[in-house]
Amino acid sequence: MIVCGDDALAERLAAELTAVYRERVTLVVPTGHRTSGTGPARTTTMLGRVQAVVNRTAAPATHGASDAPHLVEAAELTEALLVEAGVREAAALALVHDDDETNIRAALAARRLNPRLRLVIRLYNRKLGQHLEELLDQAAVLAVPGLDPEALDTSTTVLSDADTAAPALAATAVAGTSKVVQADGLLLRAVERPPPGHGETADPGLCTLALLSSTTNDPAGAEGSDASGREGPMLLPDDATVAASTGHGIVALEAVTHSAAAPPPRRPTGRGAPLGSLFSRRLRWAVAGLGTCVLGLAVASWLTTGDHPLRAAYVTLLDLFAINDPAIGESTARQVLQLLGGLAGLLLLPVLLAAVLEALGTFRTAAALRRPPRGLSGHVVLLGLGKIGTRVLTRLNELDIPVVCVEEDPEARGIPVARRLRVPTVIGDVTQEGVLETAKIHRAHALLALTSIDTTNLEATLYARSVKPDLRVALRLYDDEFATAVHRTLRAAHPLALTRSRSVSTLAAPAFAGAMMGRQILGAIPVERRMLVFAALNVAGHPHLEGRTIAESFRAGAWRVIALDTTEPDDRLPDLAATPPHEGTDRPAGLIWDLHPGYVLRSRDRVVLAATRQGLAELLGRQPQLRAPSSGG
Repeated sequence: MIVCGDDALAERLAAELTAVYRERVTLVVPTGHRTSGTGPARTTTMLGRVQAVVNRTAAPATHGASDAPHLVEAAELTEALLVEAGVREAAALALVHDDDETNIRAALAARRLNPRLRLVIRLYNRKLGQHLEELLDQAAVLAVPGLDPEALDTSTTVLSDADTAAPALAATAVAGTSKVVQADGLLLRAVERPPPGHGETADPGLCTLALLSSTTNDPAGAEGSDASGREGPMLLPDDATVAASTGHGIVALEAVTHSAAAPPPRRPTGRGAPLGSLFSRRLRWAVAGLGTCVLGLAVASWLTTGDHPLRAAYVTLLDLFAINDPAIGESTARQVLQLLGGLAGLLLLPVLLAAVLEALGTFRTAAALRRPPRGLSGHVVLLGLGKIGTRVLTRLNELDIPVVCVEEDPEARGIPVARRLRVPTVIGDVTQEGVLETAKIHRAHALLALTSIDTTNLEATLYARSVKPDLRVALRLYDDEFATAVHRTLRAAHPLALTRSRSVSTLAAPAFAGAMMGRQILGAIPVERRMLVFAALNVAGHPHLEGRTIAESFRAGAWRVIALDTTEPDDRLPDLAATPPHEGTDRPAGLIWDLHPGYVLRSRDRVVLAATRQGLAELLGRQPQLRAPSSGG
């Protein structure tokens, strides 16, 4: 297998394929990109980082360390370089450069060189990714007539690391310890339950997905990773282990349901702006008061002169705009009303001027970034509006969670999104004094530190905690050991405040690796520094599943079936990760989450399972290249 990339995701993915799936991997990286040093020095640095990830990821039972991927360096990812890396004989190719154009160019060349090659492409642009996937699949069909439809489903997969990681990051800030995986309307919600008191047992929900490292005596836990041993979390434990582990925090499956109902209500949009956004509340009150005065004068004129109400109102307006004849020789009441009308006209002038200025100011600032309003509280402060931060911002906005963004670069990718969504944004260096205060950090509900620099995220977190010690914090960190040390220190210093460290490459790598193995990965849920992967799998051809009951198919510490699709294969939604084409009652039924332990899995069934990375690798085994059905003879 070949992995081409220029950042941490490429390293994680190569390590995942090598250590978990035991695949021979060639890692193609650009010369001197992002890593200090050039030539042999850079190669040694990259190889050392990948080897470190492999050693951390490798299962304890492995005899010796896993072989590191073969590293190839080149200034540019060309067709000749792909041939040199072995793309003609490779089973799968992952293109995970940070630049979409580089990935697209390489994908087109690779499909031409090897039509049967399984392609996994990293693209930030969702619409472009859909069109590219259709184009490359069509190219595979034309090059290999009679291609196996099941193989065609996995021939090209377009993924986004930002989309994969955003739900988990958003859920960490919003719900604290809740994680969600959503695909095709299937909503999987896992929730962490704190360690119960002595003699108590945590509510397991529908099933227990993991036992946390946190205990009654050590609420901070170890924030363990794959290499943490007994101090780390235990994924997919059996009922006996859960019963014997009283005092441990757990991750429970709280709900599995379809969410493909009507989309959340949106603010009405039209061509004109509403009055509330054009004029301030004070100005609207002033106009209302002045209108009431004019109405009172019109009524008084009608009562005192006996004129028709319409004539009385007309005369009052003439007095208001000072275009009526003086009321010389008329009654005293009429003269007093004319003077009051003139006074109201004088008051009307500044009100009209203020309305014009406010309207002009509103239109001038419509394209500008909003400032955090006074009195804002209970919001999420989001640091960084790069690819990851932009996706998280969109996710939080969909959930109607108030957000204040902080970004140093006024030309960052997410600035137009924040402007379009009217999200308050502070432009400035988060490490400078006063920036977080401008974002109302002292009244915030949570802090999401998602910049690409670990030290910046840590510095912002430490400063925010000094301002508000009980602030909920989730920070983006790459290095596992560094993240573990940070987590334990912060939890020890602030035991009552939630602290989570997340690596985007760690969240995204299992989905990319599963796609390279030819399986549909729905998402991943972080459990401390480990990962639970959710995948859709056809039962046929898997002896660990086919012909076994739900209870018999469960393997503690490896995998668990959590949902079942019994729809006829011809009526089945082909891709659970895609947007369902059906709405309401027209959608095919058949996805079941409340499973009976005695149900026997049939070859025609499709299941959704939660698995560890090692368990998924064992369950799937090695997947062959795309192939056309044999013609016999």
